[in-house]
Amino acid sequence: MLLRAHDLYMTFLLNGRQLAKEIEDRLRDEIAIGTEKAGRPPGLAVIRVGDDPASEVYVSNKEKACSRIGVESFGSYFPEKTSEVELIDAIESLNKNDLVDGILLQLPVPQGIDEGLLLDHIHPDKDADGLHTVNLGKLIKGEKGPRSCTPAGVMALLARNNISLKGKRSVVVGRSILVGKPMALMLQAANSTVSVAHSETRDLIDLTRQAEILVVAAGCPLIIGAEHVQKNAVVVDVGIHRIGNGTSLSKSQAQKKLCGDVNFDEVAHIASALTPVPGGVGPMTVTMLLANTTILWQEHCGLSLTLGDLLP
Repeated sequence: MLLRAHDLYMTFLLNGRQLAKEIEDRLRDEIAIGTEKAGRPPGLAVIRVGDDPASEVYVSNKEKACSRIGVESFGSYFPEKTSEVELIDAIESLNKNDLVDGILLQLPVPQGIDEGLLLDHIHPDKDADGLHTVNLGKLIKGEKGPRSCTPAGVMALLARNNISLKGKRSVVVGRSILVGKPMALMLQAANSTVSVAHSETRDLIDLTRQAEILVVAAGCPLIIGAEHVQKNAVVVDVGIHRIGNGTSLSKSQAQKKLCGDVNFDEVAHIASALTPVPGGVGPMTVTMLLANTTILWQEHCGLSLTLGDLLP
């Protein structure tokens, strides 16, 4: 699973694409067995509002992933001007649909729509992204439940590569409800000592250089460079950005179409392990969405719960 990066770097790439495939294969087998007993496959409904290009790509990738493993996809697209009342009605309809096991609201939603209001109308037992208040509460209390997909994917990637977290100093850059906050809670639950950095953090370099495990979910291209990272740290880059003319890049970076929050070319000389962009955290996010949905399906259909080890 640990892949040597370019020999010049002497670091390792944490291969999310490979692990995602392994988990998908396992999910496909469980779905094939369970469908015979349940009489139906798992069902996932993804709600997309507006015309955000990145969201369109993400939703397309999720629908393709559903098709690969046998999950029935219930996609719902709504124009940007759709009212909150209409969206809540659509969510309530999916809550009542017995063929739907998981519901995901694709974020971000257009300005003027209260995403928190919509998320809390998704029934906690159909919350495929672990963002309902009830399920976030379960995470805080250490109880089983759906987990936010991106940080769950990070935890799976660290575990698969035998990266110990117990007693380690971890720093999470970013405090969003989607990644940063649940990421910090999951690391803490794994007995890591955790600090969270954000836009108001002073002396970011001093803080991140203390990290043995550095998870970057700032949403800002190339914000983390060599000066932010201590030697032999494990660095997880959650960010993904399409490279534009205004981005300052090295010649090798400019040849790529995407970059992360971490300056790969600089950090790869220092880190002991590093996620690539693309191919690191991104594939794991989609796979953990499938895992959440499949586990909810097993619960709804009274099947044996065989996948609990996939979630932190």
